[in-house]
Amino acid sequence: MNREDFEIFNTGVIYFDNGATTMKPKQVVDSVVDYYTKYTANAHRGDYENSLKVDTEYEKVREKVQKLIHSEKKEEIVFTAGATDSLNRIVFGFMKNYLSEGDEVLLTKAEHASNILPWMRLAEEIGIVIRYIPLPEKNEVSIENVLKSITDKTKVISIAHVTNVLGDVRPVHEIGEICQEKGILFVVDGAQSVPHRVVDVLKDHIDFLAFSAHKMLGPTGVGVLYGRYDLLEKLEPTTLGGGMNASFLADGEYELKSIPSRFEAGTPNIAGVIGLGSAIDYLLEIGMEIIQKYEAELRKYLLNRLSEIPNVIIYNQDIESSNIAFNLKDVFAQDTAIYLNHYHICVRAGNHCAKILKDELHVANTCRISLYFYNTKEEIDQLIEVLKKSEDIFKVIL
Repeated sequence: MNREDFEIFNTGVIYFDNGATTMKPKQVVDSVVDYYTKYTANAHRGDYENSLKVDTEYEKVREKVQKLIHSEKKEEIVFTAGATDSLNRIVFGFMKNYLSEGDEVLLTKAEHASNILPWMRLAEEIGIVIRYIPLPEKNEVSIENVLKSITDKTKVISIAHVTNVLGDVRPVHEIGEICQEKGILFVVDGAQSVPHRVVDVLKDHIDFLAFSAHKMLGPTGVGVLYGRYDLLEKLEPTTLGGGMNASFLADGEYELKSIPSRFEAGTPNIAGVIGLGSAIDYLLEIGMEIIQKYEAELRKYLLNRLSEIPNVIIYNQDIESSNIAFNLKDVFAQDTAIYLNHYHICVRAGNHCAKILKDELHVANTCRISLYFYNTKEEIDQLIEVLKKSEDIFKVIL
């Protein structure tokens, strides 16, 4: 689908590592180049034509994000350096002041490092308690286990909408309803969901959402922090500087700008934000429902083809997203990835920044195939043919 827009595929690469980052279509690249070659200027600084154009293009993207995630106000959209930056701002800009010693935060052991390590640091600093929602046999979050995990000390549930290793799709709507009913704040890591499916922060009662541009066709180094406006009013900026203050005096008095400008100190990643806007245009033109449906078709085809190979072990057979975690029997995951790279096939190998998932999965490292709408069944066929020859793997990689 739409492969003609991606020049990189002319190189012959077969790219199955979309959970790590995605390829960039010509339209996104062109929008970034246009900024750098036709109207470069800083944002919210100048009173001349190019600078005013930058302001307009930059702020348009806030409206595009608002439309994409169905937020109530464009002012609820804050541009950051990525999902990791967004989650850290949520934890240290809001939760550090909101939570007290003994308050409980519910996570799962399948979370990305970016949604575990900040909470661990906060536990060290102020004494919050991290508890993990149990994962049943299929390593998926169940409503039953969410309810069992909640106590009268539970103040926050912070989970990925779609996990980056197993790709299980969490029931965020139902969890959001539970959180709203019980007065629990709901933080969602949307890095693996926003690029692939419809996300509705209002319908799902999401209080904070974080995601990155580079996982949805956009540039690296830019992301989004969505927060309910009443919560953003209580979010402390974690960086102070130019562009986010209305005034400051030598006696120490200062005033911050209104939301969201107060959270975007310094020169922002202007080109990255403009590229994100083009990526959103591109995705919405295709349609998120169409993308999700096609990826499901690809995943089903891939699973059927993998079943032809006796020594393939699949760890997430029944999930709904576009990830497949697998290993070749008695072969180290990185060896499999190096072998596939010999045939210009790109997969991810390792623990995928989810280092405590091994407690549930009982295996430390896996290979991950993560599909996107520009992948094809023909690429899958080539993968299968190479894996069928894997009895010679060490002859190839050594």
